[in-house]
Amino acid sequence: MIVGDSLSAGYGLKQAPSWVKLLQNKYDENGKAIELINMSVSGQTTDNALLNIEKQLEVHKPTHVLIELGGNDGLRGFPVKRIKTNLTSLANYSQNSGAHTAIMHIQIPPNLGPRYTDLFSAVFADVANDTNSILLPFFMTEIADKPTLMQNDNLHPNDAAQPIIRDIMDKEIDKWLQASK
Repeated sequence: MIVGDSLSAGYGLKQAPSWVKLLQNKYDENGKAIELINMSVSGQTTDNALLNIEKQLEVHKPTHVLIELGGNDGLRGFPVKRIKTNLTSLANYSQNSGAHTAIMHIQIPPNLGPRYTDLFSAVFADVANDTNSILLPFFMTEIADKPTLMQNDNLHPNDAAQPIIRDIMDKEIDKWLQASK
């Protein structure tokens, strides 16, 4: 199950499916018995996700939960301590339901200054360590600095970026699944 924001929800895509759908298609074509459940919502913060996580876990009973959240919190300048508490709670709820967890290391533009950006960046490794979750690299790292792969807002990946993200996440999720056996 992927609990994410607009980056995984496919915000602003005109024709191409999101990386999540592309990855599911790849799994299906290759006969991999993996079902991706995309609970990503554009604009979702860690606060929003906490409102729904218990019900989502109860309904879907995932074996693995990827938490791709924090970007909207950081862009809005939410207190880093609150982001850390929320991410920890999301991981704990998921683990208490029996799921393996991964935290994606989100990065934000440096608009709020180096101190905030550094504190924000450190949260993801801290939460992964504190909750014994896997820390996954941010899939936007290879994309965000390439204008041909970004929408006009310079925050969201465009149609052309989706297969690239699919391939990045295919490798990362495969490593995670192997490590959690």
